[in-house]
Amino acid sequence: MRHPSVIARRVAAASVSLVVAAGAAACGPKDNDATSAGADSKPQKGGTLTVLNANPQEDFDPARLYTSGGGNVPSLVFRTLTTRNRENGAAGAQVVPDLATDTGRPSKNATVWTYTLKKGLKYEDGTPITSADIKYGIERSFAAELSGGAPYLRDWLIGGADYQGPYKDKKGLDSIETPDDLTIVFHLNKPEGEFPYLATQTQFTPVPKAKDTGTKYEEHPVSSGPYKVVKNENDGERLVLERNTHWSASTDAERKAYPDKIDVRSGLDSSVINQRLSASQGADAAAVTTDTNLGPAELAKVSGDKALAARVGTGHFGYTNYLAFNPKVKPFDNPKVRQAISYAVDRTSVINAAGGSSLAEPATTYLPDQKSFGYTPYDHFPAGKSGNPAKAEELLKEAGYKNGLTITLTHSNSKDFETSPEIATALQDALKKAGITVKLQGLEDNDYSDKIHSAKTEPGLFLAHWGADWPSGGPFLAPIFDGRQIVKDGANFNTGFLDDKSVNAEIDAINKLTDLDQAAQRWGALDKKIGEQALTVPLFHPVYKRLYGKDVKNIVISDWTGVLDISQVAVK
Repeated sequence: MRHPSVIARRVAAASVSLVVAAGAAACGPKDNDATSAGADSKPQKGGTLTVLNANPQEDFDPARLYTSGGGNVPSLVFRTLTTRNRENGAAGAQVVPDLATDTGRPSKNATVWTYTLKKGLKYEDGTPITSADIKYGIERSFAAELSGGAPYLRDWLIGGADYQGPYKDKKGLDSIETPDDLTIVFHLNKPEGEFPYLATQTQFTPVPKAKDTGTKYEEHPVSSGPYKVVKNENDGERLVLERNTHWSASTDAERKAYPDKIDVRSGLDSSVINQRLSASQGADAAAVTTDTNLGPAELAKVSGDKALAARVGTGHFGYTNYLAFNPKVKPFDNPKVRQAISYAVDRTSVINAAGGSSLAEPATTYLPDQKSFGYTPYDHFPAGKSGNPAKAEELLKEAGYKNGLTITLTHSNSKDFETSPEIATALQDALKKAGITVKLQGLEDNDYSDKIHSAKTEPGLFLAHWGADWPSGGPFLAPIFDGRQIVKDGANFNTGFLDDKSVNAEIDAINKLTDLDQAAQRWGALDKKIGEQALTVPLFHPVYKRLYGKDVKNIVISDWTGVLDISQVAVK
């Protein structure tokens, strides 16, 4: 995702994108004790599902949401051309048709994508959904007052970079054609084999032009999904959804829509959420959370209780926490210094600082440990479980630092178990063994984000993380390592300022592929090649552990989101 602060929100909200996000592949269903929960009886329709969240479901407008796979709560109301496959583990990392009859038909060079809508699609008021509505929904996402969604359409569509949205430019985008009510054609300015993944974003939700109320649309967006909004209080703090009687399961193979009503309550403290889910009293017995993990202390308590442990869903979202180097700042301009730090890292202590092995898994690759990303195992600077200070010292001497060196590590003061003081301190202790004195610079979250995302102020060494807009290597590697995406005046995410013609050319070549398995292999090989330059030190991938109420059934956790899929849940 282009902006890690958005990612953090999305992952927290289990969109994950999320966004969050939304999810190593082999670990999905295998260690998910929740998959067999409620197997004593078949899921039934009816009842009210309560959602207990810390963060409100803000900006509930399909134009403004930044999701992965359409999000969790949003995908109950907003259907899109394609969506994520709602299955456990690795199978859930696949893109499947939603409003469309297939995942898209590309031209030979993947610059033109054509979709045909299913017949019989209707809004909550019974009116038909047309291709023109999808075109309009996309166009309104270009309006400045409705910004916030994924930026890809602005980059990919011909004319997208200059388009100001339908309120200012009523002519619309010529690069989106609707020759009839069921057909929509997209013309791109460069080959994009992963367009079917992008078509899962909520910007591809149909919006009837006659019902568009601009910035007020979020209060009552017109539903194309199994539920409609009947209440939206305090910008998503309380969201109540009831059945859309015009939704038909015959046109929707993905959403189960078991509960009659979904009551989303936000603004709660995370410890309160976990206490309520643990107790499972009253309405909380049929409750879930889409944004609150179990912390280390809570997990220890839950693990000692068999009944509670059986109500924990385990998942993985494509997300990597890492150390980032700025090679423009001395001594990190010297590759041997970067390699020395890579060898000195003690991943065991880092994982302990992140909450322990139940909540974090060691990473030596930048890409997450999932097949869909093209995960290719490598460890160019093997530090073992607890670091290799001897090798680090050897490299430092070769770099001209025989008496060691002193460096500064910038981190956030947020207690997020990712870029926080605990992680920074663990690294400080490990590097000390290699003769590297680490001074810690802790910043408040907003200051930290501003500093590390500016090309002018980026520090030499800092903690960072990146999550997937969709489960592929493209949105993981391109924003961080494509030299053409270096932003000099604005938010920059190519932290190593890598501008390698061979890397840029390979990114372009992979983007032309419409065979996603073949593309995945190429992304993995590219990750391995870039890793040799030691521009980052991958540290760990998070594991999501979330409680759910005792009356909740049909738990599905895919590797796309890494969290319970609310569209599959049933309640007693």
